[in-house]
Amino acid sequence: MQQYVEMEGKTVEEALELALRELGVNRDQVSVKVIHDATKGLLGLGAQLAKVRITLKEDVSSTPEAVMREILSRMDIEAQVETQLIDGSIHLMVSTDSPGLLIGKHGHTLNAMEYLLNCILNRSSLVKKKVFVDVEGYRGRREQMLTDLAYHVATKVKQTHQEMALDPMPPRDRRVIHVTLQSDDNIRTYSRGEGVMRRVVVTTREKYETHSKPYD
Repeated sequence: MQQYVEMEGKTVEEALELALRELGVNRDQVSVKVIHDATKGLLGLGAQLAKVRITLKEDVSSTPEAVMREILSRMDIEAQVETQLIDGSIHLMVSTDSPGLLIGKHGHTLNAMEYLLNCILNRSSLVKKKVFVDVEGYRGRREQMLTDLAYHVATKVKQTHQEMALDPMPPRDRRVIHVTLQSDDNIRTYSRGEGVMRRVVVTTREKYETHSKPYD
């Protein structure tokens, strides 16, 4: 459903009624802004219709935090959910006595839950938004582990001059490896494989430039 609509009418009341009909809602479900009232103009010239904008009020049951709580409830997991705004993005911080059930192996369950949440939130929204989910600080620990892994592998590649392929990773994890090593002049990274089998390969700059591997 549309989140807002602008409509004109001979009066503000008429414009409001037309706007409500357009969205198929009643007055209690929207907030109203009068953009300008109707004017008659001078001797009939320059007259303009009244114009209003109505915006659907947010249903508290469909906020990111509420949807996350519903998902957890259906999973029969007791948890606390806190909403934080970080760099303009919504982050949901989940605290629970059963973090392993929500995180899964290498964060696969957490990633799937985050994907489901975003699908639910954006299925009828005009403006698509990305909501991030973390459980007991797992994202930070995972990123640090991947950063350490990237440096360790890069050191071995420099010593052996042989490229090394890491285990398959989701896009979020692959990006950490790429970003961590992008400032190393002697090392290059690229990804190969398809779907869930896509993995990062760490190689020397010379081999990378020779084979012109793709980067993601």
